[in-house]
Amino acid sequence: MLAGPILRRLEPGRLVLWLVGSAPLALSLVLAPAGGAPRRLALDAGRCRVIRVGRHACVHLIDVALPEPLPQDTLIEYDLLLTQGDGRQAGIAQWAPHLVHEGRARPNLVLRSRSDNILFGSCRKPHHPARDGLARADAVLAGQLGRADQRPAMLMLCGDQVYADDVAGPTLAAIHALIRRLGLYGESLEGAVVEDSEALYRHPAGYYRREELLPAFKSNDALRDRFFGGKEKPIFTTANAHNHLVTLAEVVAMYLLVWSPVPWELVADAPAPPLAPRHAERWRRESSRLEGFRRDLPQAARLLAHVQTLMIFDDHDITDDWNLSAKWEATAYGHPFSRRIVGNALIAYMLCQGWGNRPEVFAAALDEMDLLAATAELDGRLDAPRQDALIRRLLAFRQWDFVLRTTPTIIVLDTRTRRWRNRRRPGHPSGLMDWESLTELQHELLDETAAVIVSPTPMFGVKLIEVVQGVATFLGAALTVDAENWMAHRGAASSMLNIFRHSRTPGNYVVLSGDVHYSFAYDIELREVHEPERAPHVWQITSSGIKNEFPRRLLDWLDRLNRWLYAPRSPLNWFTQRRDLALTPYLPDRRQHGERVWNGAGIGQVWLDAQGRPLRILQHNADGGPATRFLAPGQDASPGPAAGQASGMP
Repeated sequence: MLAGPILRRLEPGRLVLWLVGSAPLALSLVLAPAGGAPRRLALDAGRCRVIRVGRHACVHLIDVALPEPLPQDTLIEYDLLLTQGDGRQAGIAQWAPHLVHEGRARPNLVLRSRSDNILFGSCRKPHHPARDGLARADAVLAGQLGRADQRPAMLMLCGDQVYADDVAGPTLAAIHALIRRLGLYGESLEGAVVEDSEALYRHPAGYYRREELLPAFKSNDALRDRFFGGKEKPIFTTANAHNHLVTLAEVVAMYLLVWSPVPWELVADAPAPPLAPRHAERWRRESSRLEGFRRDLPQAARLLAHVQTLMIFDDHDITDDWNLSAKWEATAYGHPFSRRIVGNALIAYMLCQGWGNRPEVFAAALDEMDLLAATAELDGRLDAPRQDALIRRLLAFRQWDFVLRTTPTIIVLDTRTRRWRNRRRPGHPSGLMDWESLTELQHELLDETAAVIVSPTPMFGVKLIEVVQGVATFLGAALTVDAENWMAHRGAASSMLNIFRHSRTPGNYVVLSGDVHYSFAYDIELREVHEPERAPHVWQITSSGIKNEFPRRLLDWLDRLNRWLYAPRSPLNWFTQRRDLALTPYLPDRRQHGERVWNGAGIGQVWLDAQGRPLRILQHNADGGPATRFLAPGQDASPGPAAGQASGMP
């Protein structure tokens, strides 16, 4: 067993799990609700689809429809029994003891009847020096393990679960060692300076110099002038592309290494390749940081085995600035090598993240993946035309978003692939959602009383930073500052605000976001001139990053300037989309100099009342310090309402 199990979408009548084994595994699922008789189900081909990604690597996609619904708000122990070659069976405690809490015989889960207690976060970079917020969440869960009423309904990962474009040298070496150990499939690379994946792995620029191998747009001078102002610029715009992942095998190996400690044990300490002195020093620094990540990894994996975990991509899951503008799309998808790099990351995302959110929509793509894998069985190399065909399907795919019909309804947005492109100014940022997808969102919201919307990028951010992004866009430097925010595109921003104002959409919204590498909470009231009594409320709650942080000194200055320039009563707000909003920032209780944002890796948690309004907002700090609580102006910093007002609230 290489990775997992990870609990994905869980309902009383349906359980979805993900795991990876070194071969197709004979598994049985055991379910033991508290006070009830255990159930045992064989995971046959109808319940477990196996996708081979290497000679010794098989993704197991488990989707079980239960003949009898499981009870809600009750502890349910579960196990996966693995039938071995001699006929004996071993459970999770035997083949993955790190997933079982001390004093327990096996993992457990809780199917919550209300989604009023949510863990959420984004941006988990293994070689960042901060501790891992997922390990901190596991410690929080350990204190609630036997209390079904205190367990979170879900863990919502809001983007950048992996960094395909920002990889440490020691991680890349581990990836290549794991590719060899598991026989992950190779591929040819059209349009690259190397012929195939093996040549890429051997190339002298393969470590810390991959930007030399990544494609730049060179078709002809006229086109280059049109797109890049007369000088060649790279398609991949991340400042950290020195080890950008390229092949499908590399991205799949990355997922195994960020979600499980087992692959690290298989490759031990992969040796460094020959490096220049400056790169050797960077290698040593990254190795030290990765030691902390590896220490926390068993706890992070244990969390994913105990809590329903849902996921949506942001740019770093694929590449920095992914689909930022119409110009970026035309350039990237017009080059066979860059299209393959993006497509490989998207295939891996489908297998390791997207499928578990909404399994039923991926059947055709998985059929193509099966055919693609079959082409590699003889020589270990994927068939290029089939691989490109699957990539074309996924680039055109329009069902990455998903909805959970819980109480309240949870709507998870795709803000990367269905963008409102600026046709007149293709270099300007696209709207994060196009008219069609916004119309679908409005349809999902009709006649709901409250809703939780997951938007990887905050809908309402720190205004000064948005202004800086707008100025950079005006000067033609949108790629330089990642100018992605909802207010950057007038059409998308206006449409979203009008959806909130619709007479049949909810009165209360909670928007959960990540992306920005700091955490904050705003209470936004949309002013209604004609019907002030039904003015909708939106709470923007952002937790970022799980293992990443904003440069501290820079954020301090930006936060301070933002407080001066865009205070709630500042006249400057009348020159922005906020002129029709009453925005009140919540304040972190551990602030020292009036900060409105909190800069510290960790995981967010929010409790909601019966009307879908936030009762309590916490940022559990990855360093193990006291949690940071976000307080409304005038709110007491005491522990807060009794636990009965929101399940699981301390």
